[in-house]
Amino acid sequence: MKKGVLLVNLGSPDSPEPKDVKKYLGEFLMDERVIDIPFAARALLVKGIILKTRPKASAAAYKKIWWEEGSPLIVLSERLQSKIQKQINVPVALAMRYGSMTIKKGLQELVDEGVDEVLLFPLYPQFAMATTETITVLAEELRQQYFPNLKIESVPAFYNKPDYIEVLSNSIKRHLEGKNYEHVLFSYHGVPERHIRKSDVTKLHCKIDGSCCATPSKAHEFCYRHQCYEVTRLVAEKLEFKEGAYSTSFQSRLGFDPWLQPYTDRTIERLGKQGIKNMAIVTPAFVSDCLETLEEIAMEGQEIFHEMGGKDFTTVPCLNDDDEFVNLLSSWITSWTKTPVEMS
Repeated sequence: MKKGVLLVNLGSPDSPEPKDVKKYLGEFLMDERVIDIPFAARALLVKGIILKTRPKASAAAYKKIWWEEGSPLIVLSERLQSKIQKQINVPVALAMRYGSMTIKKGLQELVDEGVDEVLLFPLYPQFAMATTETITVLAEELRQQYFPNLKIESVPAFYNKPDYIEVLSNSIKRHLEGKNYEHVLFSYHGVPERHIRKSDVTKLHCKIDGSCCATPSKAHEFCYRHQCYEVTRLVAEKLEFKEGAYSTSFQSRLGFDPWLQPYTDRTIERLGKQGIKNMAIVTPAFVSDCLETLEEIAMEGQEIFHEMGGKDFTTVPCLNDDDEFVNLLSSWITSWTKTPVEMS
């Protein structure tokens, strides 16, 4: 069998123009694992309300961060793919869950190269319904419909792998070197609380009560909240951050349902009000810088902090195409090409 790899990231509009942003948001928000309500209600909410108001504002935000080469997330993902391809001897394709760089196109590209065994690599350290699960479910649907002879194996969440924590910690340490900071905020993309409960394989453990994420359970294998807090704990331990000098928050909430708390914007506001003058913020739910890191955090977050009296606001880039990160992913893929066992 000939092996190949399909890296999959979130996606991006084709341009920062409202019409392209509207098309992208329509596909993204109509995903039943993103807005997990009945189809009729989802269609009414997305097509009847959100797509009539949000595209223009989102387009303005995309224009602030758009690069000459295109969408930062796409460009950075392509750089990552290119660097990995140079290190391994099997084909590496790139796809996006939403947008024109579809998973179907990515699988077809590999099949055209003679690949019949694919390592599906969602570029998300933590598992979530709206990220990892929607990728693996769609890939399986496409396999059954278009590529029945293809074997697909998915990379599980790697949030707690020691070598990943080492690479992430090294990157954070390097970018904070010489910086004056009193507090480090770990900001993760938020999800509705009901997603956590839906992903609980025990149907009993996840109460989101402040203690369940710290209590050992097989539910943690698919618990996004636990996995986020665990990344914070492991990195803080590795970098010897003092207790009280770091915290965890969740950004990018949508709608009025309860989402994971504390919220990032309110946490930044609170830290500023408490007299913190110098803070740093990292975003370990993303491997590639994107709208949520470059605009929501680096621009809006900084503005909130300054309004509250803060002075220095340091944003740590995502791992992007960091050479250590490239080496790590390449080593995992190489191990898979030799023996298809769980990566360590």
